[in-house]
Amino acid sequence: MTTSFTSLPIVDLAALSSDCATEDDLVRLSARLHEVFATVGFAYLINAPLSFSHDEVFGMAKEFFYLPEEVKMNVAKKTFRKANTNTYRGYFPVQPGADPQNLKAGFELGPSHRLPPSSRPSTSPFILTEPNCFPPSTQFPSRHRLETFYAELSSLSNTLLALLASSLGKNPASFTSIMRNSVSTLRLLHYPGHANVTATDSNNEPLQQELSCTPHTDSGLLTLLHQDATGGLEVLNAEGAWIPAPHVPGSIVVNVGDLMAKMSGGRFVATMHRVRSSATERFSVPFFSEPGVDAMVGERGKEVRYEEFVLDKMGTWVEFQDEMEEMEIMSAVSASSEVRAY
Repeated sequence: MTTSFTSLPIVDLAALSSDCATEDDLVRLSARLHEVFATVGFAYLINAPLSFSHDEVFGMAKEFFYLPEEVKMNVAKKTFRKANTNTYRGYFPVQPGADPQNLKAGFELGPSHRLPPSSRPSTSPFILTEPNCFPPSTQFPSRHRLETFYAELSSLSNTLLALLASSLGKNPASFTSIMRNSVSTLRLLHYPGHANVTATDSNNEPLQQELSCTPHTDSGLLTLLHQDATGGLEVLNAEGAWIPAPHVPGSIVVNVGDLMAKMSGGRFVATMHRVRSSATERFSVPFFSEPGVDAMVGERGKEVRYEEFVLDKMGTWVEFQDEMEEMEIMSAVSASSEVRAY
């Protein structure tokens, strides 16, 4: 369970890159990961086996977001440009009239290889296994570097999953086995800067804490986050205090998602977190480790297909809510018609 932590722990992954690492080193790393995920649910990872620097990661993000809006809209999801066919991968713009505490634009991609379709028909408009879509390489030359970065994060997350399985006394492959045909998501995010709210009530207390991302837990297995120096990430401890998780040079942030909490039998915690707004623009690049759509996931004895699990969660994601609400209305109308027909 979450504890009264006052800062995020640091986990050194040097053993994953060392030719001299022993089995005991990996056992100690596994135990350390278990400790932090069972008590905090968040940590800084240092010496991660990645070939991309922070500057390179955010250079790719800026290269995309600084493209002309029309170029980005050419790869926008169908929700935002009806003429487009991509439903799950691609660009989403800052939404007009959106909650001012959820103002962000994003670009999402999955694996570079083609995935087999879901084994079961779905009424969802979102095709989780659809291929990526990118602007032309003449306009966005970083496509292949971004795909390489995705592959490295996939490999790292699978290594962490194997270590976590071992720490729970499970076969190391018990978590990685569900990653076959993974639909893991790499998301580039851009938060436009805006001034903080300064209005106060009669007691001179702030009327509103303005955020750029409201409190939530992540839905998948693990999240690996590159955050820029703007900072703003905060994590909720057991006493209800929001603990700052500022940018630490040379680190990435890792946290447990709802699915991992379930699959660990509740031994790992998915911790609530949020992001404070900033007067300046902010970039972040999270990688969400996710199983394949046909993988059976969840609590023991209550497993469901991952596609069902994630589609249920998508109703709470801001950029999908309008489409999900329309789906629910159509389903209700259809069900009502069926009742009258009987």
